[in-house]
Amino acid sequence: MKNRGEILHKNLKKYFGFDSFKGNQEDIITNVLAGNDTFVLMPTGGGKSLCYQLPALIQDGTAIVISPLIALMKNQVDAMRSFSMDDGVAHFLNSSLTKTAIAKVRKDVLDKRTRLLYVAPESLTKEENIDFLKKVNISFYAIDEAHCISEWGHDFRPEYRRIRPIINKIGTAPIIALTATATPKVQNDIQKNLDMLGSKVFKSSFRRHNLYYEIRPKIHATKEIIKFILANQNKSGIIYCLSRKKVEELAETLKVNGIKVLPYHAGMDALTRSSNQDQFLMEEVDVIVATIAFGMGIDKPDVRFVIHYDMPKSLEGYYQETGRAGRDGGEGKCIAFYRYKDIQKLEKFMQGKPVAEQEIGKQLLLETVAYAESAVCRPKLLLNYFGEFMEEGCDNCDNCLHPKERFEGKADILLSLKAILGVQEKFKSEHISSILSGIANSAVKTYNHHHSEYFGAGKEKDVKCWNAVLRQALIAGLITKDIENYGLLRLTEAGHEFIKKPYSVMLTQDHDFDITPEEGISTGGGTGAADEELMHILKDLRKKMARELNLPPFVIFQDPSLEDMAIQYPVEMDELQHIMGVGTGKAKKYGKRFIEVIHVYVEEKDIIRPQDMVVKSVINKSGVKVYIIQNIDRKLSLDDIANAKNITLMDLIEEIEAIVSSGTKLNIDYYLNEIMDDEKLNEIFEYFREAETESIDAALAELGEEYFTEEEIRLVRIKFFSELAN
Repeated sequence: MKNRGEILHKNLKKYFGFDSFKGNQEDIITNVLAGNDTFVLMPTGGGKSLCYQLPALIQDGTAIVISPLIALMKNQVDAMRSFSMDDGVAHFLNSSLTKTAIAKVRKDVLDKRTRLLYVAPESLTKEENIDFLKKVNISFYAIDEAHCISEWGHDFRPEYRRIRPIINKIGTAPIIALTATATPKVQNDIQKNLDMLGSKVFKSSFRRHNLYYEIRPKIHATKEIIKFILANQNKSGIIYCLSRKKVEELAETLKVNGIKVLPYHAGMDALTRSSNQDQFLMEEVDVIVATIAFGMGIDKPDVRFVIHYDMPKSLEGYYQETGRAGRDGGEGKCIAFYRYKDIQKLEKFMQGKPVAEQEIGKQLLLETVAYAESAVCRPKLLLNYFGEFMEEGCDNCDNCLHPKERFEGKADILLSLKAILGVQEKFKSEHISSILSGIANSAVKTYNHHHSEYFGAGKEKDVKCWNAVLRQALIAGLITKDIENYGLLRLTEAGHEFIKKPYSVMLTQDHDFDITPEEGISTGGGTGAADEELMHILKDLRKKMARELNLPPFVIFQDPSLEDMAIQYPVEMDELQHIMGVGTGKAKKYGKRFIEVIHVYVEEKDIIRPQDMVVKSVINKSGVKVYIIQNIDRKLSLDDIANAKNITLMDLIEEIEAIVSSGTKLNIDYYLNEIMDDEKLNEIFEYFREAETESIDAALAELGEEYFTEEEIRLVRIKFFSELAN
């Protein structure tokens, strides 16, 4: 045994230049060399690849490495060739190769020069490859990123579930399956599918002491990201977004703010994608903005931060993506921006999928929400998720360093459960929250729930607070969301038991996870970072101008715009145009006196305006917005515009509100004249001239729902803002 240990260490030094093994690498390699099936659970940066690379180099035959990504194979093959004098030592076989290249690979393998052959699962199933591999002396099969096998894993790939039958067809040999993330459920699923339940399992601790975890409310996320990157100049980082469109938008915004950045997603051509990845690895750019298509097996040890602009669909995905930070043991900051609205969007995407798939997706999302909203130490939660337990807090996450306020929630939970039963479990959380906080909106009135015994029963809390209570009841397993009618709240067995016998439940004081100030005309809630004294001065100026111009104050600038001014201190017209909800038209119309007041204030207080606060915006090139503006100019019916873009009229109205909110003037008189008479139009218009708020609910309550629809009020409000605010 001692002799084998010496041989292993000698080869480790010879091929990889290391003096000693990391963690349980040596035991894993010994098990592989003994011809046993092996299951390896090792966090990113733990040295998984070496566990199959070294035995492949010192054993006769060719190891078949099944790997999901072409970019990853290329990286690994290049790395292996750098350890050997013979370029034939490692090859990959996938769809990117020409016929000549494939012939060269096959010749090297049959000439016994190749010790590692990387194969994509799709290539493995091709008959000609199966026939070829039958002729090869296979030392063992290595299945990298094995979580792709499991439907409960975060990156499920159906072709991975066909690996075992193909192996049986080619010829059996020992298997080593490796993954950086797997819950006990996923682990069992992988072993069962690969017919290796009897394999020896090597599980390394998932604890990464150098990683700092933080969840931030998704408020001004782009600005926050720019500030963070500028404060961490010349450090490598990855930013993950869920959509390709957001990747492109965010990368462009970072670029105009002086950050060396490139995008990466599966929609780009292979050459661009590969080039962008190489530039990141070669440190020609500092930051990559990417979808989850990026990063699997990317061997860059000094990634100093991983930011999630969008929360991922599962905690496994989140853990693996954050694991790409600080692989060298150095600093690694993992920051995610979270709002519940994003989760609801992901839930909507699941509609129409098979019920079993929805069930899995719903459970994975619920675990993500529980993690994001929890007050518990984050590494402790993550480790627990992967079946590992940690006694103490980490003292290196936001919840440990800045504990959230908690309160006794027994009475709130009880009231919310009773309210759900009171409406026969047929409504979503927003509806229940409106009932409890006593908001008589159109939906509540339609179902006569403003006469329910629960209407206003919790009016000391607003809708947002009740939504948070319901989410935490969902996390605690007391309620569930119906799959068939997605979103309807139902009590679980545990929920019914709670009503019979309530017990203490500590709830977390809700963060403003629902605030989305960038959306539409109606905005709300601030970040708390505004200069309070300046805020008062600006509000007084707004009130004074409103009286002079005989306009409601919100027409001049809304509160979020004033808050942004009290954070950024714009003293030039150009800077004012970059304030949220201002735009060129509004800045020219009302801005001069505001920047004069701010300039005086900055001078008097000797305020140093940090440059990283000034975030340049990219001109919105959204095809949909351009299409809307062009066709409203052409006086095309809004119904036809909505149909052409395959969206509802209400969705179109939201888009138009966003356009007008950013300072663009739109004339929709032609459409308004078509759908309503002058008297009705003027009544709504005059209402907003006198109103204290731009709220639609307040307008409906005042004007009367029996006479006016929400659609009519929103359309006239667009006209009102376009004419008076822009």
